[in-house]
Amino acid sequence: MRQRTYISLAFIILLGIFAGWLALSNPIIQLGEAKREVKVHLGLDLQGGMRVLLQADLPEGTVVTPEQIEVARGIIDKRVNALGVSEPLIQVQGTNRIVVELPGIENSDEAVKAFGNTGLLEFVDAGSTPLQPGTIVQTTGPSAQNSCARVVTNATPTPTVGASDTISPTIPVTDTNPVTASQVFTTVMTGDCLSSATVSFEPNTNTPVIEFELRSAGAEIFGNHTTNHVGSYLAIVLDKRVISSPVINSAITGGRGVIQGSFTIPEANSLAVQLKYGSLPIPLRIETTTNIGPTLGQESIQRSLLAGIIGVAIVAFFMIAYYRMPGVLAVIALTIYGFVVFAIYKVGIPGIFEYVTLTLAGIAGFILSLGVAVDGNILIFERMKEELREGRPLGLAIEAGFERAWPSIRDSNASTLITSAILLWFGSSFGASIVAGFAITLMIGVVIGLFTSVFVTRTFLRVVYDLFPNIGLWWYGVGSLSRRGSNSYAPTAE
Repeated sequence: MRQRTYISLAFIILLGIFAGWLALSNPIIQLGEAKREVKVHLGLDLQGGMRVLLQADLPEGTVVTPEQIEVARGIIDKRVNALGVSEPLIQVQGTNRIVVELPGIENSDEAVKAFGNTGLLEFVDAGSTPLQPGTIVQTTGPSAQNSCARVVTNATPTPTVGASDTISPTIPVTDTNPVTASQVFTTVMTGDCLSSATVSFEPNTNTPVIEFELRSAGAEIFGNHTTNHVGSYLAIVLDKRVISSPVINSAITGGRGVIQGSFTIPEANSLAVQLKYGSLPIPLRIETTTNIGPTLGQESIQRSLLAGIIGVAIVAFFMIAYYRMPGVLAVIALTIYGFVVFAIYKVGIPGIFEYVTLTLAGIAGFILSLGVAVDGNILIFERMKEELREGRPLGLAIEAGFERAWPSIRDSNASTLITSAILLWFGSSFGASIVAGFAITLMIGVVIGLFTSVFVTRTFLRVVYDLFPNIGLWWYGVGSLSRRGSNSYAPTAE
């Protein structure tokens, strides 16, 4: 028993040091080629940013299927991640809405343009008449003949690219009027035939262009059309609006091309993101856009930290004043608890989650879990005091206190975990990210609190008893200081 106790103590000390290092610093951990910076991930309400509510924009009576809305959420998630937004949150709300939260976003207009547009790219046969960029046109749209959606391979062809494999712009941006309704242009190929799209720069003019590569089926469609329509115009249309209308100078059979136009760098990046990650299965409109300033987040952090410090100080004072030496050990255990929980927030748990995005609701969940952890220690100490009052020796009273308190601790923590699981399901299912964040931090805190109250505090008490077996019972919160030389206690003495 004694050897196992000191092994446990050594493990707790090492755990506390390691967790404290992770919690109080932002180290860069490298395992092999993988490198990761361990840092606090702040949510939208603490960091500031933008929240956008998107809603399916379909004719009245049209039903949005769960599969469509989930596919749309996945594509938006890929687009947002490609923008480099830190800790974005994309969730389905209800049956036809998607909530997008972008912490730390600066250029909100470009971000919304990148992930909010439908992103239906079409290569349209314009015939002998060029189409002005910005013109709204009618097209035949996707079909089995011009779409590559049925092709599941993402294999990228490795063609030989020549100088002629460039679609050159020939029309300046001068007109944005829509084409008359009677004109319907044939869609040669859709954007889902693309396997990649990246931004580069034209060597001569240093203007941004978009280089694209086609899947094997798309390369075949594109090659056949450009071979048979040399000298014709092939308009590039995004969401029914013409981007550019280049002329086909020669057959392009290599599976690669370049989209040129009057792009700014942000516009080129936005277009490349949309092309790379595909078109949305349903059109979405922006229902609301809310900007959250970082000043409010910083103020919230400061107030939360102040409230947390005051609360912890009051709890520590109560525990030490009422339970004395076990209270001191409990405060040390709760300090380790805080280090471990905060380290998990920053590092995550492999295979379960990468990290915890800390929000105001998450801080509230952490503070509540701290109270649950303190409650476990109180139950143990009260049971231990009852055993001492009944005259049981100190060593047996310590073990009996943990054994008798365990059923109450187990049941209370289990009920809290069940409630947290329900809140997490509710928040994840209905887009209530605040509720989900609260539930996640509460669940982590309850599990770690159970570990510290049952294992860490118990190990500390065993070590103290082993080192000071004859210490007075006053140090355990029982009796007066004048009785410190006795290890027994009569029921009428207090």
